[in-house]
Amino acid sequence: MAHYISIKQLLFNMGQYGASDLHIKVGLPPTFRINGRLKPLGLPPLTPGDAERLLMEIIPDPLKRKFEETGDVDFSTFLDTKTIIAKSKGLKLEDGEPTEEDDGTPGLNSVDRFRCNVYRAGGGMHGAIRRINPDIPSFESLKLPEVYNKISTEAHEGLVLVVGVTGSGKSTTLACMLERINEIRSENIITVEDPVEFHFTPKKSIISQREIGIDVPSYGDALRYVVRQDPDIIFIGELRDHDTVMAAIQAAETGHLVFASMHTADTMQAFSRIIEFFPQSEREFVRSALSNSIQAVCAQRLLPANKDSTGGSGVVPATEVLLANAVVRETIREGDDTDIPAIINSSKSDGMRSFTHSLAELVEKDWVTLATAMEYAPNREALSSVLKGVEVRASNLTGRIKSKG
Repeated sequence: MAHYISIKQLLFNMGQYGASDLHIKVGLPPTFRINGRLKPLGLPPLTPGDAERLLMEIIPDPLKRKFEETGDVDFSTFLDTKTIIAKSKGLKLEDGEPTEEDDGTPGLNSVDRFRCNVYRAGGGMHGAIRRINPDIPSFESLKLPEVYNKISTEAHEGLVLVVGVTGSGKSTTLACMLERINEIRSENIITVEDPVEFHFTPKKSIISQREIGIDVPSYGDALRYVVRQDPDIIFIGELRDHDTVMAAIQAAETGHLVFASMHTADTMQAFSRIIEFFPQSEREFVRSALSNSIQAVCAQRLLPANKDSTGGSGVVPATEVLLANAVVRETIREGDDTDIPAIINSSKSDGMRSFTHSLAELVEKDWVTLATAMEYAPNREALSSVLKGVEVRASNLTGRIKSKG
């Protein structure tokens, strides 16, 4: 039915709509995610043949065999927008006209980059494709609090985690932090990514980016030798298993600065998630090593924004930040993770932030509406109290920020 649609047209139109993601799913029309909301295109549902034709065109040849064997593959792809003809602007959303173009809309002589995951489900091919801003954004443009900049400029060893649910902007935040270091410090930075998303241009630092499946077979292979490559800073795209976590901790313990992302909803859950990768016999040792190496955990979630107040940004991050100090290290070592919200709440003057106070700040700046903040709040009563200037007990701040797709 949708045989006339090309993948290049769909990718090009992501920029025209300001879409962050494209979903290809059998039985549904191609669907964009715009400002956090799914918006189907006004096209016929995709047949299995449509989906396979669209997705096989962009899977790199070296990874096609892996996809046939495993039914799942991650990769990045590019689009030279000057090759896309004007008719590609003609696609419409099911519920109306295109939104305003965002600041990252490609011009006729630009190149767009996309992060892709293609997988099999129900016997058909499906795809989730994220459009990557061609420019590495600044802390200011991302509306991140100053503590993120402080971590980037002052940390020289240890482990820094950026955590959040899928689509919370972890990769963009980490790219921003690495770019800040690239701008001001002379370091040897080695990244291990699956896939590479942002391309860095060396400034004061040397940067080598290794992509899983292209430059190295696996995270394990890359991390086995990374410390022999004389790095000052190591970026691990995702802590996803026992081996990557152990490699990150060991590198951090030996004087390297390690940045990594992880899929957890908040700072408290990050530690229990790490411990789950290890058998019971190793957990005491891991907690001890983690308590010595951790520098910061930054959790975030993107919320729909008031574009008039944010200068055009369609989303803004709500953040929770835990910074390592003696109390935090002892808490991690003893396994008292449930005390973390209380520590964060009592350490605001040190730069730590809770989701509740972050949401209150976003409302006060008019970057999000009160209704939006309440929709995402871990505890609505606590948020109401903070907005009224009432101090809230730390126990009432506990809870994950709501996940709204």
